[in-house]
Parts: sequence; C-alpha cells; structure tokens
Amino acid sequence: MIVNILRFSFKDGTTDEKKAEVLGAMRRTAAVESASFATVGQDLGDPAEGYTHAYCVGIADLPALERYMYDPVHLEGDFEILPHLARLSAVRLSDDMDPELGARVTEIFLAKVAKYPEWGELLNSIPDTRIST
Repeated sequence: MIVNILRFSFKDGTTDEKKAEVLGAMRRTAAVESASFATVGQDLGDPAEGYTHAYCVGIADLPALERYMYDPVHLEGDFEILPHLARLSAVRLSDDMDPELGARVTEIFLAKVAKYPEWGELLNSIPDTRIST
C-alpha cells in the first residue's frame, strides 16, 4: 500500500463556497477506482504549522498509482484545486519495504510533470510547497 498524505491551507481571501468546491474536487479524485481508501477534511495537527485541511489516499501498488496519477478525474481536479492553495505539504509512505519504491514513485511523479508541464507549473505556483517521498 502506498499512502499519500497532503496537508494544505487555502490562499487568503478564498471564499467558503470556493473552499467547498475545492474539497469536492478532492473528494471526487479520492473516489477514483484506483484509490483503495481516502479521507478529505480538516487537519488536526498543530495550527501554528499553518495547515487547515488534509487529504489522504491509499493506493494498492505502483500500477494503481500510475492509474491514479493519470485518471482524468484527478487531472481535471488538480486544475480546480491547486490554484487555490497557499501551502501544501506532501508525504508518502508505504508498508512495501522495497528499497527502490520511493525512487519509482518519484519517477511516476516526474513523468507526469514532463507530460503535463502546466500541472508542474501549477504545483510550483503554490507559495509554500513541500513534497517528499
């Protein structure tokens, strides 16, 4: 199982209506067939860290991760979601002890950035972004 955890906050001035739309887009992404489980909602961490919301999705394996990353719902959703984020922290973890797994996950991520440079630009436009594998 590969688990992707996103902690995030919205840009100042984002309306409650827009926040609800963004969270709805995240829930649609979390519901694609390649996701084994997911949750979208409030971040329960230290408020001083500046994160208000969280997204967590479990993906069974690398083939499922690749399907998830390129699912049309996910691709479309990111263009609804990312422009409204001020902070984003991504952490990935797994119960698969393959020492090459992190590198393979990163390869899938980088291949998506290469195929969809506008998606990479959206990620880079978030003022405070931390992505680790």
